[in-house]
This record gives sequence, C-alpha cells and structure tokens, in this order.
Amino acid sequence: MRAAAVFSDDMVLQRGKCVRIFGTYDSSDTDVISVSVPELGISAEAVKSGLRWEAVLPPMSAADSITVAVECGTQRIEFVNVAVGEVWLAGGQSNMEFELHNDRYGAQALAECSGENVRFYYTPKVSTVCGELYRSEAESRWKTASAEDSACWSAVGYYFARELSRKLGVTVGVIGCNWGGTSASAWVSRQTLMESSATRPYIEDYETACAGKAPEEMAAEYDEYCVYQSAWEQRMQKCYAERPDIKWAELEEICGKNRYPGPMGCTNPMRPCGLYETMISRVCPYTLAGFIYYQGESDDHRPHAYYTLMSALIRNWRIDWCDEELPFLLVQLPMFKYAEDPDRDNWAVIRQAQMRVFQTVRNTGIAVALDCGEFNNIHPTDKQPVGHRLFLQAMSGVYGGMSRRETLPPLFREFVQSASEVRLYFANCEGFEVRGDLRGFEVRVGGEWSPAAARIDGDTIVLTADGAVSAVRYKWTNYAEVELFGVNGLPVPTFSSDITGAAQCFAATEIRVTDGR
Repeated sequence: MRAAAVFSDDMVLQRGKCVRIFGTYDSSDTDVISVSVPELGISAEAVKSGLRWEAVLPPMSAADSITVAVECGTQRIEFVNVAVGEVWLAGGQSNMEFELHNDRYGAQALAECSGENVRFYYTPKVSTVCGELYRSEAESRWKTASAEDSACWSAVGYYFARELSRKLGVTVGVIGCNWGGTSASAWVSRQTLMESSATRPYIEDYETACAGKAPEEMAAEYDEYCVYQSAWEQRMQKCYAERPDIKWAELEEICGKNRYPGPMGCTNPMRPCGLYETMISRVCPYTLAGFIYYQGESDDHRPHAYYTLMSALIRNWRIDWCDEELPFLLVQLPMFKYAEDPDRDNWAVIRQAQMRVFQTVRNTGIAVALDCGEFNNIHPTDKQPVGHRLFLQAMSGVYGGMSRRETLPPLFREFVQSASEVRLYFANCEGFEVRGDLRGFEVRVGGEWSPAAARIDGDTIVLTADGAVSAVRYKWTNYAEVELFGVNGLPVPTFSSDITGAAQCFAATEIRVTDGR
C-alpha cells in the first residue's frame, strides 16, 4: 500500500473542503485502508478501484503541525508537520517555472522567506512514465520556505502564495506543475484535443511526425537531439557571454543550428498530451483551492485556436479534479518581441483569447500583465507584479476580500461614433492614468487600419477618425510601450472590437516564437 507521491511530510491540505487522500496498492493488500488525523479525531475508510485507493476526509479548519496516518493491516504510513490551509496548483510554461533565485528581487525574498507560511511541492519533471519517473517521485516531497529550499520554487507561485498567506493568516501550499516551452496541448488529454477542429491539428501534426517510427526509433532520435542540444547550448551561452549583442543569424553560424524543440516523438516532453500523463495525472485529484496559470507563448503559432484550447484545458482539469467550479486564474501575456523579429501581432491575438476566456468561462480570473514584459527577453525578471495581480484575482474572485473594481483595469466594452469622433466606453472604469504619451489606438475605415489620435474624457476615451469606423483596437502588437492605466494602477489590456477577425486572422499561419531561442 502506497500513498501518491504528492503526499509527504510538511504537506498542505485544503481547508474547508472534503480532502481526497489517494494512492495505489498491490493485489495482495486485502485489508481495509483507512486514513486518520489523530489530533482532530477524524478518519475515513478508503474505496478501492482496480489497484487504486482513495479516502475522503471531512472538511477541516486551518491548522498546523498535525499528523495524517494511512493504515492497511500492519502497514502504517505517517505524514508529520502537516498544515491545513490553502492549496493552489501553479501550471504553465517557463514564466511560471521561472525560479525565485533568478528573479530580480529573489535574493531579498530568499533572505526573508524563512518566516513565511508558504510551502511548495514540485511535481517531478519526467517526460515518460518509466523508472526515472518513479524514482523522481520517490525522492519528491513538500518543502517549507527557506533560503536553500525555496531558491528553485516558481517565483510567480511564491509571490502569489506569500501575499495570500499574509492576507488570510493561513499556510498556503503551491503545487508546481509546469515545464518551459510547452504548449497548452501538452497538458490536456487526447480526447480533449480531438473534440474540436480547432485543436485536433495538434494531434494530427504529432501523428504525421511520428508516422512509421517505432517507439525505440523515436526515443533514439530524441536522445541524440538532447546530446546535440546540450552541447549547442553551452556554445551559445559562451557566445552570448563574449558578445551579448550578437545577432541570431550570426550566433547560429558560429554555434550551429538550434534544433529546439527536437524531433517529435513519444519521449519529447513537448508532445501533445505527454505532460498531462506524466505530471497532471500524478497529482490529480489533490484537493485544491484553484489553479494559477501562466502560459501561451508556445501557442503563438496557432493563436486562432488558443481560446478553444484554453477553454478545453480548464474544462478538462475541472472534470479530473471532480469540481466543475474550481477557480482558474490566468496571466494575460505581457508585451514581448525579439529585436530581430517582425511584429506579427500574434501575441495580441493570444491576449484577446485569454481575455475572452475570462469573460466567457465561469469562475475564472485574469491577471493583466501588459506592462510586465521586457523587449528582447521572453522571460521578464520581475515576477512580483504578476504574483500580486494573481493575488488580486484570488481576493476578488475566490475569497471575497476585494471588489472587481479594485482588482481589474478598465475593460473595453463598446464604441459609438458621432461625426469625426469615436467614443470608447469601458466596464470597471473610474478613470484613467496616463504615463507618457497616449498611443496605440487604431480605427478601421474602409477595411484599412490606421492610427488614431486619442484623448481622455472622464471615464471614456475619444478617438479622431475620418470616415465610417467599423472597428477599433488598442495595442494590437506584440511589443510596445504601455502608457494607459486605470486609476487603480492596472494597465488597460490589448483589445479589438473585431473579435471574429482577431480569432481568425492567423488561421493559415505557422510561426513560432518559443523558449527555445
């Protein structure tokens, strides 16, 4: 009899909800499996199904230093120093994975973290179900905050949890379940991707790439790639150290071709559904308060599909966690562009899709981070604002401690034209703050987009236009300076009144700007 790897000493259990404790057992384990919390005088008998067992403990209030015991005949497992508080899963790709010690203010955070009631479990990062995964799980465990143990935690996850713990006065646990460079398609089931024509190409492309190849051949190809890419990255880092401003084309002339993300196959972690199998399913259905999620960069080659993909991911995870109301808080992509790349506007489409998810999928929140990007750096180093804005979403959408007007910027609602003026109306608006020149507005007249002069008039914005305006948009670009904020200090997000066109404009485009560069 074994508990799932996500259960260990120092873990955090979710307060106020029935708590699922689960694991596996051998066919020879015929005795009843029970779970108890001696200090609270509660216990539950497990239900067995196949070779999996699950017990459900009744809701508990916040607590510290309790023990959870799992018993089966003469076998007994004890987990000590367990806390009952708030538990969130931090999902996504490299900007969620970005480690605290690399954060701009990480050294200070680590020096002060030992007194924080924040704990972290890092879901083992293994791309296939194999011996390495089982060994990694056996070595994994929850960690309490310390300068040494917290260094490799998600910076976004830590800042979010720290602020939440201070506000609520309880221990907050974070389950890190993220992997740099991954598409959202890696984190969902095959069935989920096959349900829509918008997401089915992820599976179809994978099957085309793998056609005619045996698993052993695919594994050998990926192993060869890993050896090559490791040596390439060492050459690349040396080259950048010597010439920080070197152009990408010249870098590849010196170092060789960057082959990231490698040949697609059954061992490539970027494959569709792979990390759903090896990571998500390994911690599911650990009882949670909700999800925080920072991802989208590696789906910019299919921005037209992102709304459908993200909506499906949320639905998939909620079903798996047996809670169709489980809160899901996502980070809207910031401004970003590599210096040498043209501005394809594909990140604007992703941002619009993320906003649409927030506006149409129940129990979601959005941390608008438009001003949190860095030119030519896909991994902005200051994660505190992102963690804080996720905290704001949790407070207004989950815990009820703040209003939406405090935690969201003004959100575009509609426009009305009168002669040569176009007036934009916003929800959640009590006024604006401009930091610099007010720029980035466009109007569409006769099928063509053109810049429009803008001025603020109370809680509306007035644009100047010649001709009948069919649509308006703002900051429809991958990268630009951000000047427009609500009076609460939050940036007005990218928007376009032409939602249908925004969703379809990259339908035939295959481009990629990922963490591999």
